[in-house]
Amino acid sequence: MSDPFFTTPWTRVIAAKGETEEARMALSELCEAYYAPVVGFLRKEGRRDDEARDLAHEFFAWLLSRDALASLERDRARFRSYLLGALKNFLSHQREKAAAQKRGSQVTHLPIEGATDTRPGLDPADPLGLPPDREFDRQWALHLIHEAMSALKTEWTAAGKEEEFQHLRPFLDGNSARGELTSLAARTGLNENTLRSQLHRLRRAFRRHLKARIAPTVSSPRDTSSELHTLIDSLRPD
Repeated sequence: MSDPFFTTPWTRVIAAKGETEEARMALSELCEAYYAPVVGFLRKEGRRDDEARDLAHEFFAWLLSRDALASLERDRARFRSYLLGALKNFLSHQREKAAAQKRGSQVTHLPIEGATDTRPGLDPADPLGLPPDREFDRQWALHLIHEAMSALKTEWTAAGKEEEFQHLRPFLDGNSARGELTSLAARTGLNENTLRSQLHRLRRAFRRHLKARIAPTVSSPRDTSSELHTLIDSLRPD
């Protein structure tokens, strides 16, 4: 059963089915984080970059309308799954419009920022690579990792550990070669056991920040770990 005290933007949307201003604002917050996955999916379907971006804005505007939320089911566990299904449904309706207006006209644009020095843009999609569904999940994972990494850097910097963070950040993915920590200790003059202990704490904190960003998109605490595994799987090569 879901924890009745576990309240997130997604659970607020589910409870109100978008009928309250609070629920609609919560849905808007969730959509903000999923712009890159939606555009990635659309590009994998063969659309040009500008066409995919315009269609993504149109999709989110449609999703935020009352009609799009009328059939929202209370037992949906993950916003990611709901959004992907809604996107496919939206595209199906689009294809059925024989005399559709030129895509991009009369589009309501959401205030979604592009790339900046501190915020990455979309990760370029390889047209010969992953299928659209996998690209959607991959872009979702990359966004969450970036957000978690930024929060982790802020946390360690505030604690006066920015130098340690910079030293150990390359080891967060768990793919560092054997002996590299020994090499880092030799280069920095730091004790290897101390570095190993710091790395352990850094990885735990990174996982905590990832879970904190996944939690708003699920309706039960037990779903957070499952989504985290999906995130990890989406980044593995086939």
